Amino acid sequence: MPKLTVSGGKFPLGHMVMTAGVNDRCAEDSAFSTFVLQCIGRHIRGDWGNLSDEDKKENEFSLGKHLRLLSAYEVEGLPKVWVITEADRSVTTVLFPEEY
Repeated sequence: MPKLTVSGGKFPLGHMVMTAGVNDRCAEDSAFSTFVLQCIGRHIRGDWGNLSDEDKKENEFSLGKHLRLLSAYEVEGLPKVWVITEADRSVTTVLFPEEY
């Protein structure tokens, strides 16, 4: 995937990639595909999703220190996904937690 630019983002996403499992589910399920796009948008804006307050604070600290960022998202009826941006901001990956 090419680099994704989102206005109002808190950090660069770098190259966007997803695991084969997420890709396959996106290809089969338009609702899931829309959910994944929404998750990426939330991640880049610093809405870390379904994380503990402690993990959210860690992400806020990591923004300024160029450390890895992790978000977790879930909605009823769809599988939970993680969005991870690497410390150097070169790559952002969408994956299922069990694929980590």
